[in-house]
Amino acid sequence: MLVIPAIDLKDGRCVRLRQGDLQRETVYSDDPPAIARRWEAQGARWLHLVDLNGAVDGNPKNQSLHLVDLNGAVDGNPKNQSAIEAIVRAVSVPVQVGGGIRSVETISRYLSIGVARVVLGTAVLEQRTLLDEACAQFPDRILVGIDARNGQVAVHGWTSLSATTTHNLLAQLKGYALAGIIYTDISRDGMLEGPNLAGLKDIASRSPVPVIASGGISRVEDVQAVKAIGPSVTGVIVGKALYDGKLDLRAALAAAV
Repeated sequence: MLVIPAIDLKDGRCVRLRQGDLQRETVYSDDPPAIARRWEAQGARWLHLVDLNGAVDGNPKNQSLHLVDLNGAVDGNPKNQSAIEAIVRAVSVPVQVGGGIRSVETISRYLSIGVARVVLGTAVLEQRTLLDEACAQFPDRILVGIDARNGQVAVHGWTSLSATTTHNLLAQLKGYALAGIIYTDISRDGMLEGPNLAGLKDIASRSPVPVIASGGISRVEDVQAVKAIGPSVTGVIVGKALYDGKLDLRAALAAAV
């Protein structure tokens, strides 16, 4: 099972949020590539990058200004693209990127600069044709991020809840050429209280594709507990616990073997 360090980017800096709240931000570094090299040096085999500006600023209703409106950039580029490019150049391990991605053009741009996989979230609910096109053009390089609170799928950087349940969305993903899903229990994210194992087991049993777990992983025992769910869970994303020194990446990697 993979242990994947998260690098959350806001205004070009590496930060962490509590439960996705932009007002509860901790800045960890002004040098994201250095953070990426740090995790690679400790044995990470993948990195998970999130453009927080894009995730919250996204507004798919304005299709004519896709990249400007969706990613908060005046030049048509995702706001943190330069930081993402710098990270890709700085490490040799593959990276996956999510946050505010609402067009095939943005997906293509990320893949062209060396990103290995792209994560779609809100767009899966609001622009289903994007998922259709993305999986057709880039099979097995698309992940669907399912961020949930009390069984409901959250959208727009967790700022609102949709009417769609996690179970309904999982059922809709059958037949897509996906690399997997990333399941985040928002109530556990950044809280260092451990993952929602019961919820994760339920998701793993229903998902038609491999599952990567996110939210609450804070101890080696948490990694072991997630691994014990079974082979359908192929990875865990770890953030705050690594940055706060509560979880040693090398120890987590050893526990995941």
